[in-house]
Amino acid sequence: MAANVSKLNMARLRRSSVFSVFQLDLLRELLCVLVAFCVLTQQSLADQQEFFEDFLKREYSLVKPYRGLGFSSSSQWDLMGTAMVTPDHVRLTPDQQSRQGAVWSRIPFVLRDWELRVHFKIHGIGKKNLNGDGIAIWLTRDRMQNGPVFGNMNQFVGLGIFVDTYPNTDKTHDRTFPYVSVMLGNGTLMYDHDRDGRTTELGGCTAMTRNSIYDTFLLVRYSKNKLTLMVDVDGKQEWRDCAEVSGLRLPTGYYLGASSATGDLSDNHDIISMKVYQLTVERTPEEEEEEEVITVPRLDDMYQFQVDVEEEGMSGLQLFFTLLFSVLGLSVLAVVGLVLYGRWKENKRKRFY
Repeated sequence: MAANVSKLNMARLRRSSVFSVFQLDLLRELLCVLVAFCVLTQQSLADQQEFFEDFLKREYSLVKPYRGLGFSSSSQWDLMGTAMVTPDHVRLTPDQQSRQGAVWSRIPFVLRDWELRVHFKIHGIGKKNLNGDGIAIWLTRDRMQNGPVFGNMNQFVGLGIFVDTYPNTDKTHDRTFPYVSVMLGNGTLMYDHDRDGRTTELGGCTAMTRNSIYDTFLLVRYSKNKLTLMVDVDGKQEWRDCAEVSGLRLPTGYYLGASSATGDLSDNHDIISMKVYQLTVERTPEEEEEEEVITVPRLDDMYQFQVDVEEEGMSGLQLFFTLLFSVLGLSVLAVVGLVLYGRWKENKRKRFY
């Protein structure tokens, strides 16, 4: 009997020991998972904390019910051209031909690190590639200037973000429209509509913004001389990378605006909101010392953004006529040369008589 009790106690002791070892292993694994989770979370927050603390700047923002927009002396925004205010949006151009409209802030933009979120809508009855022309978002030295670049002046000084809905060039195999692009203007660069701005583009992406069943958004972030452009057009409520430009230096004191234009083709171009956030960004003393006063926008390395644009080739008919006129021209020159040579020989023989 005592032997049986002793065996039973030994069995219980073994089971208790095994269970304790199992508990320790389980606890150790849980601790490892918890530590890994904390590390990953801390790294993720460290990567994003630079842009987590932001503040909506209402003096630069255009939001419903669109107070402070109009022609009074107390207004913070000016309307231009065909732009008009409705309860739901600011319509820059209606779906009619040959229209230009814009909305411009009156307050100089003095933020150092900022983020702009634009909620817009482009829609119309025209079929794909039979509509135009698109919307431009501006941060420029000059405001309220009519012109050929989506309703604004060419050779502008500042930043332009273009939502181009119409391909002007026939060579569209390298991109799909609508297309969003970034350009930096210094007062001498020309936006080339015939080539859809390829020669001055700093970056861009395709974004299906026209007649979309989803809300369409742009995000422009500028911090520490780096510009980031993102889009949200797929209804996923997620920002998708579009372009990133490093070494970009923008002066302060410029003006925020949005413009649009239609030509032979048209669309409704609506701005629903433009929200500006001030970003709180930490800088080291070295970074503070490296900051310089900028009067004209520039890139530290402009050559990295040079775009090779293929020249338009001649059509078959143009090539045929070019060759034909070339042959005729050479034939005429040959005949004239032979005639002159014959007269020269004849004159030479006469001198011997």
